[in-house]
Amino acid sequence: QVQLVESGGGLVQAGDSLRLSCAASGRTFNDYIMGWYRQAPRNGREFVAGISRGGSDTTYADSVKGRFTISRDNAKNTVYLQINSLKVEDTAIYYCVADRNTVVRRTPNYWGQGTQVTVSS
Repeated sequence: QVQLVESGGGLVQAGDSLRLSCAASGRTFNDYIMGWYRQAPRNGREFVAGISRGGSDTTYADSVKGRFTISRDNAKNTVYLQINSLKVEDTAIYYCVADRNTVVRRTPNYWGQGTQVTVSS
């Protein structure tokens, strides 16, 4: 079991940058594939980014590739999402996720509470 707590969301303007953080409790953080999902207003939750246990492999949704960067610091039990060139359509609640096997091919087993990102023009 892992507990996930997101932070770093807020109100920003289009073109700005933002870094989201996800703090995980427990001593088995490096056993989990980590990732981020988001849910825009009136939309379902969609995959954003994933990162392997050691941090060497990453994958991104086409809509964010080139602007978003996922990373992790296993010594700090923390995963990050660096967001550059924010667009209004990036407005959503962003969720940190964890799973022992995959965060892409099926719904991850563990979810944080979410952090709101609102982008204005």
